[in-house]
Amino acid sequence: QVQLVESGGGLVQVGGSLRLSCAASGLTFSDYAMGWFRQTPGKEREFVAAASWTGGTTFYGEAVDGRCPITRDNAKNTVYLQMNNLKPEDTAVYYCAAAKQLTSEAHRNDYWGQGTQVTVAS
Repeated sequence: QVQLVESGGGLVQVGGSLRLSCAASGLTFSDYAMGWFRQTPGKEREFVAAASWTGGTTFYGEAVDGRCPITRDNAKNTVYLQMNNLKPEDTAVYYCAAAKQLTSEAHRNDYWGQGTQVTVAS
């Protein structure tokens, strides 16, 4: 059974940082591109970042470009999102996802975690 388990969310002040982690099990981690998405109530899931199978290729959604590097450690079956210079509009539930192809489209992901809440207080 595939499991993606996010951690690292919480409450942070504007301008602060958080590092989200997503630990994967039940799949061959290096066979999957990994991504991060976020969602707020009443809105569609928004693409944040994605990394290729080795992590050598990454790309980002417009809202976080340059502020939130994605990395992965295939030896630990874990993908990370380092969130820097956080803004109130970054408040959301953050989900990690696994896809066979590198993608920014939520529906192309095969597996999802349950999400971790990030709240940025002004």
